[in-house]
Amino acid sequence: MTLPLFFFYLFAIIAVGSAFMVISAKNPVHAVLFLILTFFNASGLFMLAGAEFLALILIVVYVGAVAVLFLFVVMMLDVDFASLRQGFLQHAPIGVVVGIIFLLELLMVAGSFVVSPEVTSAAVLPMDGVDNIRAIGQVLYTRYVFLFQSAAAVLLVAMIGAIVLTLRHKSNVKRQDPIKQVGRRPSETLEVVKVKSGQGL
Repeated sequence: MTLPLFFFYLFAIIAVGSAFMVISAKNPVHAVLFLILTFFNASGLFMLAGAEFLALILIVVYVGAVAVLFLFVVMMLDVDFASLRQGFLQHAPIGVVVGIIFLLELLMVAGSFVVSPEVTSAAVLPMDGVDNIRAIGQVLYTRYVFLFQSAAAVLLVAMIGAIVLTLRHKSNVKRQDPIKQVGRRPSETLEVVKVKSGQGL
């Protein structure tokens, strides 16, 4: 057994085991920690496949931002997970159907390597002699630049919409009004009082 094959089996076994623990862990904090472990092992598999850009993006974006943010949200919010699991049996048939569809798709992808091996041999870099990250950057910012910017605009609109939908103003909280503060006159804020001698503070 070669060293890359050994690491492939190691990363794959740990990734599958930690992914199973994500859906079977009763504590949501433990589930997020197992999810982070799954991301790390998946990035190791990407490294073995030569896709170092995807491996680093998986660690930086998903582990560094999404999973950690989800972990802090779960830890800070007092969520009653027992009440959320009450309707589990009602939605179980739909979940089974979706799981079977995903399983069939995975089997079709795995079987395509045997049925048509020429597909994988034709998957080469768009430019010869250029490393993976440079090739992806050149393709994104030349051929697909408009689609890339459109995706960024869609994400920006989604972020603004999420902020607007979740923003709640409380009436008993004092807030600053910069426009009102800048536009006030000295006569509205200052009062000149003549104090007689001996009657001041």
